Amino acid sequence: MFCFYHTFLSPVSGRLILFPLRYKIFTRKMAVTRQLFQLQELDTEIEQKELALAQKQSQLGNRQVLDTAQKQLDAEHKRLDELRHQHREAEAEVTDLLTKIADIEGQLYGGKITSPKELTSLQHELSIMKARSDELEDTTLEIIDRVEETESIVAAATDDLKKLEEDWQHQQQQLSDDIKKLQGNLEDLRKKRQELTSQIDTETVNLYEKIRKQKKQAVAKVEQGICRACRISLSASVLQRARSGQPTQCGTCGRILYIS
Repeated sequence: MFCFYHTFLSPVSGRLILFPLRYKIFTRKMAVTRQLFQLQELDTEIEQKELALAQKQSQLGNRQVLDTAQKQLDAEHKRLDELRHQHREAEAEVTDLLTKIADIEGQLYGGKITSPKELTSLQHELSIMKARSDELEDTTLEIIDRVEETESIVAAATDDLKKLEEDWQHQQQQLSDDIKKLQGNLEDLRKKRQELTSQIDTETVNLYEKIRKQKKQAVAKVEQGICRACRISLSASVLQRARSGQPTQCGTCGRILYIS
């Protein structure tokens, strides 16, 4: 077996020191697995940023809270209009009854009608109208109370809606700022990813992408001889290959092993 060496002149002893070429190969291949692990960290961060971006973009322009508040306010406005209409009708009916009562009282006490039967009939009609008038006046007072209560509700709902609109405008501005920042971060991360993948051979990148597509996590750290993804102990031969820096897959989960 041939072995090539690098030479190095020691500044202390002045002697020529030989380093096996395999040391350089070992270092380079360790860098590959380290780069794959860094690539995975980049991809994880990109996914997180993309998810955050999608969530914020879905909230941008979402007026659901405002629309719900507006519908509630519209319903209260409609209720107030109906109550005011009822109030006007009740007042008109009271006014009409009072006019009729005054007319009947004029007939009763005007002296023009002398027939006991007609007077009795008018007296009965007057009693009914007065009872109805009292009833309508009570109803009118109840409606007035409900009108005032609803007016207070409408005023409060109007203030709440105004505050919601102000908060919504502030939130939308914040969302726009966050989206712009996330888009900038993603652009930087994708550039870093492109730079990093350009330093790794295509075959290894393809292997990484294939495993990542299947398992989401393509690279697994090795700690104390155990694959941290599937938590299975690795054989000595697998550990030796992983330490050599060669892209080595776990025999159980198939992920690329990384020893830091």
